[in-house]
Amino acid sequence: MALRLGIFGGSFDPIHMGHLLLAEICRDSLKLDRVRFLIANVSPLKTDRQVASNKDRIEMVKLAIGGNPDFELDTREMDRGGISYTIDSVRAIASENPDAELFLLMGADVLVDLAKWREPTELFRMITPCVIARGGVGEPQWEMLRPYLDSKTLSQVIETKVVAPQIEISSSELKARIRRGQTIRYQVPPAVELVIREKNLYRLDVPS
Repeated sequence: MALRLGIFGGSFDPIHMGHLLLAEICRDSLKLDRVRFLIANVSPLKTDRQVASNKDRIEMVKLAIGGNPDFELDTREMDRGGISYTIDSVRAIASENPDAELFLLMGADVLVDLAKWREPTELFRMITPCVIARGGVGEPQWEMLRPYLDSKTLSQVIETKVVAPQIEISSSELKARIRRGQTIRYQVPPAVELVIREKNLYRLDVPS
């Protein structure tokens, strides 16, 4: 049976419980053998937002996923440097795993910016999108996928949609809470919270 591999890309700045829940729900619902956390070096849509260093983000993701044998870390975008484009990484992963069935895990909010992605039509020829409703977003706007998928594939994507609990956690809100001195307990894994606290990450008065 072919390997079923989920690709979950993002800045993970910081990784939080919403990320982990989304990945686990997808793994279970789609019967994925692995979920690979692909950390962006610099997202083309977030060039002015990154705060934590690559080293710190890698450490936080490692700690967050370390207890799950079905989760794995992929740092190729950081190793490559520059702006990170999903299609470049998917091409490489597909070449390394020619017999694997690939799934791209995305929150519904991602669809709004899909037209700004590099070569989305070509991307979805190599990997099947898995779009999930997230807290505060609601049902995915499936029509935004129509320019990049044929009708049959789009219908299949909609029919196999993954239903996940609605949790309103975002990395940007977590950073805002940290700057305001508010708690992030139970919103990030304890080990990630410890790293953030010990290294004074996301504090305006401490150099990052």
